[in-house]
Amino acid sequence: MSDIKRKSGLGRGLSALLDDVTSPPPVTATGVVRLPVADIMSNPGQPRRQFDEAAMAELVASVRAHGILQPILVRPHGSHHQIIAGERRWRAAQAAGLHEMPVVIRSLDDREVAEIALIENVQRADLNAIEEARGYQRLIAEFGHTQAALADIVGKSRSHITNLLRLLDLPAAVQTLVEAGALSMGHARALVGSPDAEALAQKVVAGGLSVRALEQLMAGQRGAARPARNGSAAPGPAANDPNSEALEEQLAEALGMPVALAIAPGASSGSLTIRFADLDQLDLLCARLGASL
Repeated sequence: MSDIKRKSGLGRGLSALLDDVTSPPPVTATGVVRLPVADIMSNPGQPRRQFDEAAMAELVASVRAHGILQPILVRPHGSHHQIIAGERRWRAAQAAGLHEMPVVIRSLDDREVAEIALIENVQRADLNAIEEARGYQRLIAEFGHTQAALADIVGKSRSHITNLLRLLDLPAAVQTLVEAGALSMGHARALVGSPDAEALAQKVVAGGLSVRALEQLMAGQRGAARPARNGSAAPGPAANDPNSEALEEQLAEALGMPVALAIAPGASSGSLTIRFADLDQLDLLCARLGASL
């Protein structure tokens, strides 16, 4: 497995703990022991729920051929040991029929376990957006973390945390589509706050719509529902060229909010629309704009 790309924002002590499980240990390494695979148990608080079958099959084949090269991190839990980081390797060891595997044992409390499990998965990019959001929600609800503190712990921006948490306001059916990979984070973010989120999500899946196409569809629906002053329907957004759409995507990613860029063909002027879901998001936008002035 590839090394975790740690950032300076890791909570105190967590980086040192992760060092124990990100490099193959020498034969004489202290702190690394071998435990029976049957004595190791999964962590019910593990943020990841989806395991890619193809990737797991490749890992199982590698484990059969070479064994487990990197130890997993566990803690004592009753008569067994509970996984803190490295559940994929443990599952692969089971599937490969191994009887023992290398581990590093640490006595950690529930808060530290939750932080490390989330950090390892986030920084390996192993979580989908909903799993990541639920991990943040748990750290806030159970351990009293603020969004600012979470941003520091995982090395992400506060707006990233905020935008992900908003995804948990989506209908359960839409969240399931995100977890299954049928909807991207960009799609999900555009649907936050929409009263027709579930129906729109189904249209995205059925038609293979891009995020831009979804936003145009939503804008068209709002325009059709809001007559123009002369009684006719308000016109929908004009189609942009590929360069404009690429810029639109970059702006949306940077701001963490849906963006619509309208430039008429051959024109050098146009309009930029930024859609916010609530007043908190508007405050965040104003703060960013103010900081750049």
